[in-house]
Amino acid sequence: MRALASARLGADFTRLWTAAAVSNVGDGVTLAAAPLLVASVSDDPAHIAGAVVAQQLPWLLFALVSGAYVDRLDRRRLVVTVNLVRAVALAGLAAGVATGTVGLVVIYAVLFVLGVGETLADTATGALLPSVVAPEHLPHANARLYAAFTIGNQFVAKPLGAWLFVVSAAAPFGFDAFTFAVAAALVAGIRPVAGEQPGMGPAGSARAPQPRASLRAEIVAGVRWLWRHRLLRTLAVSMGAGNVAFGAAFAVFVLYCRQRLGLSDVGYGFLLTAFAVGGLVGTTVAARLTRALGAVAVLRAGLAIEAVTHVALAITTTPWVAAAVLVVFSVHGMVWGVTVASVRQRVVPEGLRGRVGSVFGLLDLGGAALGALLGGLVAGAWAITTPFWGAAVVMAAVTVLAWRPLRAAAA
Repeated sequence: MRALASARLGADFTRLWTAAAVSNVGDGVTLAAAPLLVASVSDDPAHIAGAVVAQQLPWLLFALVSGAYVDRLDRRRLVVTVNLVRAVALAGLAAGVATGTVGLVVIYAVLFVLGVGETLADTATGALLPSVVAPEHLPHANARLYAAFTIGNQFVAKPLGAWLFVVSAAAPFGFDAFTFAVAAALVAGIRPVAGEQPGMGPAGSARAPQPRASLRAEIVAGVRWLWRHRLLRTLAVSMGAGNVAFGAAFAVFVLYCRQRLGLSDVGYGFLLTAFAVGGLVGTTVAARLTRALGAVAVLRAGLAIEAVTHVALAITTTPWVAAAVLVVFSVHGMVWGVTVASVRQRVVPEGLRGRVGSVFGLLDLGGAALGALLGGLVAGAWAITTPFWGAAVVMAAVTVLAWRPLRAAAA
């Protein structure tokens, strides 16, 4: 079955998927090893948290700008270039760690470069996918990409990164540099796509030069196009609100596990594993569920599941109930993500894919970051379950407001 799926999706998708799988393992290794590296330099909690901020900040600063450049440049070449730059940056970090000459500033700078590269490469990959895969196969292609992330980044990379750091502090970063070099070579092997290269039209024909608008004007045009499209506007706002709710509830999840469920650190790890397992299941059933039930039913059910999830977690004090709820929620998250990505890739014109995709990326990370801040403040002022109740109210409202506009997904 897997061989048949690969043949149906094509050799170029196989290269793109393999590149994503390899780089996801490398990303996860660095995410696991970077806090350990910072902790070896400083035991200040603020310094360790700074490593996370350094890698996530580019999404808030440059997501929309990166989307505009993704629409301006050859996306295939952009992904190759960004992966090579990340490989060089990580190789430099590995050399510095090996020689004992690296400090916090250098670590933060490399992580920031990786974050900037992520805003470009991830957006470009999402925009490139519809040019590599036929529209009817997009759900299956997106599901395979999500599965690669879940398996590589969540299951394989985290223990591998910690183990490599124990073997040699420089090893995880050298390994990640190698994965990005491999990913660059794989993407370079994808055939150039007609219409993707600046100045070229269909079938490689020359396109008449067009006056280039300012970067700001192009960003505004992308945001305006998205806002005027009722279905995509509904999906984007729903996703942003959902991530604020999720971020608020799960910002205090470790305390919720201890205080509400009475779990040890091992139990907390078990629930995180259950969450990852649900995500993996979701990637395997996403395309089939969407095909069997239709995008409208999947999207509506997903919003309702989010509201019910937060209520269930606010009520229960039983760890096994919480684990079951998290598995269902994680399955939904993957199915919803695959469906939304496929709908967006089918609807958005080729020249706007980068900018529209970057808005979704900004709402995704920005919503989660804002929610995390709100969740910590609310839980500190009231009770540990208050963020979950607030998230349930938000998602119930989103479900009601989005119900009718989501009918357009049937098209």
